Amino acid sequence: MALKIIVCAKQVPDTNEIKIDPVTKTLVREGVPSILNHDDANALEEALKIKDQYPDTHITIVTMGPPQAKDMLIECLAMGADAGVLASDRALGGSDTWATSNALAAAIEKIGEYDIIFAGRQAIDGDTAQVGPQIAEKLDLPQVTYVEEFKLADDQKTITVKRQLEDGYELIELQTPCMLTAIKELNTPRYMSVGGIFDAVKVEIPTWGAADLGVDTDKEVGLEASPTNVYRSFTPAPKGKGEMLSGDSEKEVVDKLLVGLKSKHVI
Repeated sequence: MALKIIVCAKQVPDTNEIKIDPVTKTLVREGVPSILNHDDANALEEALKIKDQYPDTHITIVTMGPPQAKDMLIECLAMGADAGVLASDRALGGSDTWATSNALAAAIEKIGEYDIIFAGRQAIDGDTAQVGPQIAEKLDLPQVTYVEEFKLADDQKTITVKRQLEDGYELIELQTPCMLTAIKELNTPRYMSVGGIFDAVKVEIPTWGAADLGVDTDKEVGLEASPTNVYRSFTPAPKGKGEMLSGDSEKEVVDKLLVGLKSKHVI
C-alpha cells in the first residue's frame, strides 16, 4: 500500500528586522529574504524518513503565500518531496490563522486522498501554533501536536507518537488519517541534494486561486474575513546591561547579590 502524505509548509522572513504594515498590521515581505519555516522543515523530514522506509510513499507539499513561495516549494522538492501545490491569490492576502486554515483545508480536500498530514508546530513569523490544529478540526481529523517522536507500525495505519509537554510527555496511539505537528526535537532536517535540485526545477507546481479552492472570499479568506487582527505592534525596549558578580567564594558572591538586590529595593 502506497502511503500518501501531505506536508503543510510556510515561507517565512529570514530576518530579525521584521517590518509591519502600519495600516493592515501584516508583515512587509518586499526586500526581505525568505526561508522554509524551521518547524515545517522538521515536518517534511519526518515524511521523508517514512519515504526512506517505504519508497512508494508519495509526499505533497502545500503552502499558501505570494508567488515567490514557489521557491520554497522547489527547495522541498529538492529535499525529496514528490509534488507541490501553491495557494496564491490576492483575495487570500491578509488572512489570519482561521482564514489561512480555511484555504489550506480546501487545498488539501482538492488534493484528495491522504494518510498523514504533517505540519510544523508554529511559524517563526507568527508563533501562534494554531493553523495545524485548525486544519485538523476543519477536516474532522484526529490530531496530536508537539510531536517529538514518531513511529509507524508495520500495518502502516497505526501511529505511536511522543508528545512534548512542559512538565513531561504523553505517549499517544492513533490511526490514520490524522494530523501531526512537529517540533525541532523530532529530527534533524536533511539538505537538498544536487540531483534533487536539478529534478525539482523541472516539476510543474500548480497555483490555485480562491476560485480553484472554492472558498468564499467575503466570508472565509482574506483580511476582511479574518476575525482577529493585530491591535498594536512595537519593538520591545532593550534590556539594561547585566552585571557580573565575582568573589573568592560562593558566600561572598551571594552576599554581593543580596546587597545589590536590597539597594534596588527588590528585597
